[in-house]
Amino acid sequence: MVIVRFQNVECRRRALAYLVGRFSGKSWATGEVMVPETALPHLAAEGITFSVEGSATYERILKLNANAGVPVSEREAAASV
Repeated sequence: MVIVRFQNVECRRRALAYLVGRFSGKSWATGEVMVPETALPHLAAEGITFSVEGSATYERILKLNANAGVPVSEREAAASV
């Protein structure tokens, strides 16, 4: 599994609409989406622009889940520490 991000909200919506029912995954309000690597060529074939941010490691998923429940101002303050 990898974490991807889309260039805008419309691309993200198109990608999620395509992925549902075809591949497992998870999306966060912060914009990241976890998908299997096998989904990447399918997204590209559909003309959906994305960037791979890295492997979906346990630590990364914990951080994404923790950040999803924190207000943006607190998240920015924590990132600057």
